[in-house]
Amino acid sequence: MTTELEKLKDDLLALPIESRASLAQALIASLLEGSDEEAEALWREEIHRRDADIRNGRAVLKPAAQVLREARERLRCMK
Repeated sequence: MTTELEKLKDDLLALPIESRASLAQALIASLLEGSDEEAEALWREEIHRRDADIRNGRAVLKPAAQVLREARERLRCMK
């Protein structure tokens, strides 16, 4: 990281939390601009790949009730 960038980072980290949160949201939004089409194309490819895996028997499927039960158990362990 350049010295100028490090100074900027230090200055920004000294801001109040609300200001940092607002800045973080703006920076993240700027990274997402224009990438929607690319992201959509990548998700379509992934959906087609997963669909093919299911249809060809390469995917191991679980009932929704089991998936939800496992997710709840994991969340309980995180508390």
